[in-house]
Amino acid sequence: MSTSARMLRLLSLLQTHRYWPGGELADRLEVSARTLRRDIDRLRELGYDVEAARGVAGGYQLRAGGSLPPLLLEDEEAVAIAVGLRTAAASAVGGLEETTVQALTKVIGLMPPQLRRRMDAVRSQTDPAPSYGPSVDAETLTTLAQGCRDDELVTFGYTARGAEPSERRVEPHRLVALGRRWYLVAYDRDRHDWRSFRVDRVRGARLSGVRFRGRELPAPDALSFVRAGIRERPQRYAVRVRLLAPADVVPGHVRRWVDVSEDGDTSLLTMNADELTWPLMLLAGIEAEFVVESPEELVEAVDRTAGRFARSATVRR
Repeated sequence: MSTSARMLRLLSLLQTHRYWPGGELADRLEVSARTLRRDIDRLRELGYDVEAARGVAGGYQLRAGGSLPPLLLEDEEAVAIAVGLRTAAASAVGGLEETTVQALTKVIGLMPPQLRRRMDAVRSQTDPAPSYGPSVDAETLTTLAQGCRDDELVTFGYTARGAEPSERRVEPHRLVALGRRWYLVAYDRDRHDWRSFRVDRVRGARLSGVRFRGRELPAPDALSFVRAGIRERPQRYAVRVRLLAPADVVPGHVRRWVDVSEDGDTSLLTMNADELTWPLMLLAGIEAEFVVESPEELVEAVDRTAGRFARSATVRR
């Protein structure tokens, strides 16, 4: 048992509000009396009021009083919670900003005094950037997540790109956050195939109460399935760019969006895109010379962008 797990177990036992003889408590935790004393001292340092009785029949008891004790967290864990909640407040999930700030305030209130000032600094001195992706309804996301967890059939209205609205009955498998969007990976019962659904296009998600036996996903994982679907989906531009460098110059965050193949001393990048701003941004993040093979519109966009950058550099000098 790790130290953190043992501390949580100790706290759980003490919160039964009964008196624990030291020997019995140590046996429950499978530790020595010396280790138990150290753990008790650490709880006290965190702000828990643990009473101790000495002697042969000595033991420990958590003093009554106070509606909620402080949270038992490592400093790093507390920072992770605060940062995570602040990040959630700026997410693309509609309606979460106010509730995550409220949750953060409650979490800070449960922390021991020595951590509160540090966490309050994280809360008050950060301004999370807003998300520019399509907004996702928090209730929809929660419903879909519950269906994934409980293997429960879900129905919802869905409007695919360029299609009329339709009603879907799916076996939800996993939610995937990719880029600025959320996707649901699920087996569509009416179409008898696996699909990935953009959650911002889902309307009126409902749990049916009908359970199903999970199927095997035809991909290593849900994220791979979504990425493959995005790359294969017909889009306006088929982008092909020849890098005059080996494939290992392509950063990991760029590889999330492009396929890279090695060809001697050069590499070929391919992707599909509905607009050219995103390929331009990805190419700007690669430290290598390149030649755009297609489409011609991307050649022209690179030329315009390069000219604007060159003129800006001249003005600076």
